[in-house]
Amino acid sequence: MSYFLTDEQLMIRDMVREFSRKFVAVTAMERDLSKEFPAENCEKMAELGLMGMMIPPEYGGSGTDTISYVLALSEIAYSCASTAVVMSVHNSIVCESILRYGSDDQKVRYLKSLASGEMIGAFAMTEPQAGSDPVSQKTSAVKDGEYYVLNGTKRFITTGKNAGLTIVTAITDSAKKHKGISAFIVVKDTPGLIVGKVEDKMGLRGSDTCDLVFDNCRVHKDDLLGSEGDGFKIAMSALDGGRIGIAAQSVGVAQAALDAAVKYSTQREQFGQTISKFQGLRWMVAEMATEVEAARQLMFSAAAMKDKGVNYTLQASMAKLFASEMVNRVTAKALQMHGGYGFIKEYPVERFYRDARVFTIYEGTSEIQKVVISNHIFNDKRKM
Repeated sequence: MSYFLTDEQLMIRDMVREFSRKFVAVTAMERDLSKEFPAENCEKMAELGLMGMMIPPEYGGSGTDTISYVLALSEIAYSCASTAVVMSVHNSIVCESILRYGSDDQKVRYLKSLASGEMIGAFAMTEPQAGSDPVSQKTSAVKDGEYYVLNGTKRFITTGKNAGLTIVTAITDSAKKHKGISAFIVVKDTPGLIVGKVEDKMGLRGSDTCDLVFDNCRVHKDDLLGSEGDGFKIAMSALDGGRIGIAAQSVGVAQAALDAAVKYSTQREQFGQTISKFQGLRWMVAEMATEVEAARQLMFSAAAMKDKGVNYTLQASMAKLFASEMVNRVTAKALQMHGGYGFIKEYPVERFYRDARVFTIYEGTSEIQKVVISNHIFNDKRKM
């Protein structure tokens, strides 16, 4: 449904769609097998302005709105979810956090490199014992003259191995609980920053996920993002934008699965006719298409609210919750429609099914989204 999109938004969607299906899709299956990081994809995407979509032109970005961004992200996810998650974390969380909370010096030093694709961004908050409960994190940052000394371990960090820059949260004052968490910009090859275990994952295998170990890692005070104690606020703000990004990824993968199922069903014959003629299957397709469209509209709603500058936390959580659960249902049905062929790697629905599974988990589980949504409903019904 594109009746409300502007000509510019449609142009961006169509441009990214053509690039995604002609270039990104070609190596998606290969990357899933080899676990090769999509560096070439990111390089080409940077040339198209996709690695700094919401960064203003004065910092080398495209300066687009959030609607344009989610359209582009969905199209990349349609072809390769591994590439899309790199794009999403880089844009939604890293670039936006520096743009919103960074000093003028930090914006000049980092945003141009991020927008050009010279550096890919990562975000490190999760720890071995602090996932849904970020206040329980143990990584510390102790002031030492003009530096902060970071010690601790971060877990499940998307792009952690390949990132040129990582935003890291750490405790600067344990007595203040969430108000004692600060955020730091740590560039690659900083002494004391060690890439730890790289995970062997079920899906999104072309995107690295790893531990980052901080062993007396010295970060200059000029790389404190915001002020001391702003880390939790920065992280929660970043996750709101990131959750819209997950909704966009979910929509892209679900649309790919739906399209693959429709194509297969019009070619596969059983009992003397294509299986697309059977009512049971046609009703499955109707349900799948309706769910994809509902998720897309929730994604657009959250993105539009973000563009208007109003609080969109509730809508972001709703979009993330519904879309991430939806893509798991849709990919499962698409696989089922393929029968035995859906269970083998020759057909992409097998990859779609595996890639989709983590969407209900990362950047806030479905259960956490329900906590956020219900808190909004009970605390202020006017926000509905």
